[in-house]
Amino acid sequence: MAGTGEAPRFLTLTDVAEILNTSTAQVYALVRRKELPAIKIGGRGQWRVEAIKLEEYIARSYSETASFLDDHPFVESAAPADVPGTP
Repeated sequence: MAGTGEAPRFLTLTDVAEILNTSTAQVYALVRRKELPAIKIGGRGQWRVEAIKLEEYIARSYSETASFLDDHPFVESAAPADVPGTP
């Protein structure tokens, strides 16, 4: 697969952190909480996330966020007082 232009099947936690624009520690926490499926490989226990599992996690996160927003609609008058431009 190397050099073919195909995306790798498995990603390191650092790769996932870059994709999600977050820290490696946050990705590790997602794995440990079983929110993001991963496998541990090799004698040193290196974590790998399958690319399809990351895409499923992202899709699930969009769905959960949409549900949260449906349950907690934005109300203009509910803006916090410390936000610039609000009375």
